[in-house]
Amino acid sequence: MEGLNPTYYAWLDWASQKHDVCVLDLRGQRRAAFTVDHSAAGLTELTRRLRSIASPDGLPVAIERPSGLLVDTLVEAGFPVVPVHPNQLKASRPRYAAARGKSDPGDAYILADLLRTDGHRFRILSSPSDLTRALRLAVRARDDLVATRVALANQLRNHLDHTWPGAAAIFADVDGPIALDFLDHYPSPEHARRLGPRRLERFLARHHYCGRRSAEQLLQRLRRAPIARTGRVEQETGGLVTTSLVALLHPLVDQIKDLDGSIAALLHQHPDGPLVQSFPRTGTINAAQILVELGDQRARFLSPDQLAAEAGVAPVTYASGKHKAVACRFACNKRLRLALTT
Repeated sequence: MEGLNPTYYAWLDWASQKHDVCVLDLRGQRRAAFTVDHSAAGLTELTRRLRSIASPDGLPVAIERPSGLLVDTLVEAGFPVVPVHPNQLKASRPRYAAARGKSDPGDAYILADLLRTDGHRFRILSSPSDLTRALRLAVRARDDLVATRVALANQLRNHLDHTWPGAAAIFADVDGPIALDFLDHYPSPEHARRLGPRRLERFLARHHYCGRRSAEQLLQRLRRAPIARTGRVEQETGGLVTTSLVALLHPLVDQIKDLDGSIAALLHQHPDGPLVQSFPRTGTINAAQILVELGDQRARFLSPDQLAAEAGVAPVTYASGKHKAVACRFACNKRLRLALTT
């Protein structure tokens, strides 16, 4: 915490409904301990009570979660926010008690005291720019939507394998726009009974298909696939399930495409956009994923090794005497690791 001259140290134990706060003086004596609700009134009360103890620049606040509305409130009020990893809290508990008890007020005290004694080991949270936060919001929302699309596509593919394997084989991606439209028109083998080369050619022309396969070749894919042994009622129900899954995937694919456009526009406006896009094979979406996880405060990474460790691309070594083992690093920013390895 370079550049600070604290008079008090605070720790805030984050929860969904309430937050436990503990404030210690320079000697480690408890100056205040209270609980506030996670509400507009509660957050206002939090900043008011902290200001009544000391001015914001003399009261650093440690917290486990380095993002969210609570952190934004504290940063906006001028309090230095110091993120502390949950593993560091877990490792510190034996310093204060032999029993393995745990409570939110107890954790608040432990971390406030850890900030007092070992504050030089932690760095103050640097708030990203508004453009970076907007880009992060769009990128993470897209990542979540893509995960939902993949899950639904897997469910649709598994369903077609049991009811109509040919529909899953005719196009490369079962969740592609042309494949979804095909399933809209032909949700079951009975609907495609009269499908011939000319009708399929007209369908492909409407979608400007450029998959380098003729209508005859695609029909051969459709007919070579195994035939599901289903009765009339099961086939009708299977068509209804196909239509339901396609109805869910259609708007999801469209929204992801819209977010792709928004992300590209935000990345173009960002001053660090060209720098990250200069990395080999990053493209647009992947470059945005890397940028939002790195942030625009490069000084928070003291060395390339620290960046590699935070990104989870550096292994963890356990060495003692003649024993040595190397393992994957799990305590890291997993979104940054996925973006970098992609």
